[in-house]
Amino acid sequence: MANKFKKGDKVKVISGKNKGALSEILSFDPKKNTATVSKVNIAKKHKKPSKNDPKGGIIEKEMPLHVSNIMHVNSKTKAAERVGFMFLKNGKKVRFLKKSGELIDNTKA
Repeated sequence: MANKFKKGDKVKVISGKNKGALSEILSFDPKKNTATVSKVNIAKKHKKPSKNDPKGGIIEKEMPLHVSNIMHVNSKTKAAERVGFMFLKNGKKVRFLKKSGELIDNTKA
């Protein structure tokens, strides 16, 4: 299956406790099909004091979401849309939003 998500893409969470949240992908793992999205799916981690961090404490951290729970967002309408692939005249493969036809990849078309 082709990779539809990349770091920096604007996405909308479509299921789970943060449903409806608009945010940006911080990291993407294609082997696990997961993406870490900023300010979404936050978990609390208890950190023991160490030499590097003498205070320790409870840290809030973004955890990965499965890609089936997120969709790309149209920058103008803020609506979630499906993604397709197409080839430009110069032979480059790009991602585009199927409903609006807007290119996701910043390329000189």
